[in-house]
Amino acid sequence: MAAVRRKVMEVLNGSTVSPPPIWLMRQAGRYLPEYRKTRAEAGSFLDLCYSPDLATEVTLQPIRRYGFDAAILFSDILVIPDALNRNVHFVEGSGPRMDPIDEAGIAALSAEGVQEHLRPVIQTVGQIRASLPAETTLLGFCGAPWTVATYMIAGHGTPDQAPGRLFGYRHRKAFDKLLSLLAELSADYLVAQIDAGADAVQIFDSWAGVLGEAEFEAFAVEPVARVIRSVKSRRPQAKVIAFAKGAGMNLKNYRQRTGADMIGLDWSVPLSFAAELQKDGPVQGNLDPMRVVAGGEALDDGIDRILSVLGNGPLVFNLGHGITPDAKPEHVSQLVQRVRG
Repeated sequence: MAAVRRKVMEVLNGSTVSPPPIWLMRQAGRYLPEYRKTRAEAGSFLDLCYSPDLATEVTLQPIRRYGFDAAILFSDILVIPDALNRNVHFVEGSGPRMDPIDEAGIAALSAEGVQEHLRPVIQTVGQIRASLPAETTLLGFCGAPWTVATYMIAGHGTPDQAPGRLFGYRHRKAFDKLLSLLAELSADYLVAQIDAGADAVQIFDSWAGVLGEAEFEAFAVEPVARVIRSVKSRRPQAKVIAFAKGAGMNLKNYRQRTGADMIGLDWSVPLSFAAELQKDGPVQGNLDPMRVVAGGEALDDGIDRILSVLGNGPLVFNLGHGITPDAKPEHVSQLVQRVRG
């Protein structure tokens, strides 16, 4: 029997696939009426994340509708702080909240029970893989230690994550301890996802762009490199995508410094720079999500520009960040048709 062809995995292995495979960050989400219906059934957002049947359902919804080349596990980057008993909850209209942590709180953190707490998510991974078309890549994920730490310190998201940056300056020893623990727990979590059926995993560093050069190295590069080293030491064939949103020129050697197999690019990365990064290996991205909201000519032009510059090398077509709730489902259909020609 012929081997199953998973196009995203081919790109992760360095091949150029034409047309490039597609998936979209937050492709399972509020822009889809079927997602909103399932979300209403779940109760809270975290209840949805921890319900294997419902989380599997919402992961599969965009695959059924659009036939994307990859599905990504439906969960959240804050399940690890939730497993660390930080009272994570989501407030409608204003996002995640949790108990802010200080030096004493960091000293008291324990990894005991974390992986058990995350077991429903791992069960979801297995159920998704069993339900997906054979040719569809399944991606697991986690939040990068820096991004997760910023939420833990502030207790919520802020425009520039100043509380996390300030804490890193004032309490470097405690901050390094927090990053180290998060890296350890994240690596264990990703290995469990791979063992449950994930073909590859992505690390989301959503707040990497607020860091200066030295801080990017210490808070973004080193912890992600630690995660990837740990995963690959245990699962040598594992493929890892690293997405450092807003990192700009700090992306120049990010792949080499972290050990990532593919790097995700946000929409602010110039395509000329993206083409230079692609010479070193696969890239993923980087359409502005607002073009999906706009639709029409703006969407087509953005897609065509990316394909003209990056389409002749190893590329996974994606957005430069997550799809927004105000995107119209028919615009996503337009995107898929345009990329696939």
